Amino acid sequence: MIAYIVRRVLYAIPILIGVNVITFALFFLVNTPDDMARMQLGLKRVTPEAIDKWKQERGYDKPTFFNSAAEGHAKLTDTIFFEKSLRMFAFDFGRADDGRDIAREIRMRMGPSLAVALPVFLAGLLAYITFALGFAFFRATYIDFWGVVLCVFAMSISSMFYIIGGQYLVSKLWHLTPISGFSDGFDAARFVLLPVIIGVIGGFGGHTRVYRTFFLEEIGKEYVRTARAKGLSEVTVLFRHVLKNALIPILTGVVAAIPLLFIGSLITESFFGIPGLGSYTIDAIGSQDFAVVRSMVFIGSVLYIVGLLLTDVSYTLVDPRVRLD
Repeated sequence: MIAYIVRRVLYAIPILIGVNVITFALFFLVNTPDDMARMQLGLKRVTPEAIDKWKQERGYDKPTFFNSAAEGHAKLTDTIFFEKSLRMFAFDFGRADDGRDIAREIRMRMGPSLAVALPVFLAGLLAYITFALGFAFFRATYIDFWGVVLCVFAMSISSMFYIIGGQYLVSKLWHLTPISGFSDGFDAARFVLLPVIIGVIGGFGGHTRVYRTFFLEEIGKEYVRTARAKGLSEVTVLFRHVLKNALIPILTGVVAAIPLLFIGSLITESFFGIPGLGSYTIDAIGSQDFAVVRSMVFIGSVLYIVGLLLTDVSYTLVDPRVRLD
């Protein structure tokens, strides 16, 4: 198992390097620092002096890959590629345009993001599996039919509708929860309650339908017919055998999503005024803070690769048929 994990980690390294290089190319080769300066300054006629000053303040005035004017190892380290790209592997993200340390901001905003994402993840997983198992139990009946219709209907509605409708109905008309904002400690519960409920409802259609498919696939296998032939009740077959085996593909997908909980939800956090990583990214895009955007892209890539690694490992643990060679 250890050798398998080490091998998967080694596979992930070139992927992360490739993502980092592509991100650097998009930000500094396709979209040059001069272009960044013009977009950031937002002026119709930007003087070369203003562009040079903007680049110098943010360290974009250095050579891209090789600094021939420097000495020793500074020829490679005193460059844009090293300062803005390679340093990310040490989680040194530098400073945003407003002068704040990006790494510190990420650590501070991780808590509010998890305060919303983690309850949505846990409550949603419980609700989706419960309803999917219920639809599978009443398969080929009106309950199953209308359940699938409800899932398709829920999938067809944008998450924006749930957010705006929930804020208007629950917060403005009923005054049950604040429309937006966040607070520390236990008082945060009343601010995250509505986003959590909307997050669970928003993912109901797609996840429940997928989990229902997993359960129905297991129900049609030979071991289920054998269990029924032995006289086991349908409830026993469903909960003791079908649920156990259908959790294998569900588990692999769930494990892959766990690391991504840290980056939060872009739309939910922005609309509810939650100071998490999702709203941090949206604000950086709106203000054209390229340093923050690059950092969040890199963190998202790292978390996604970690999720894939955890998926592979978890699949080998829950399914003994998978060989580690």
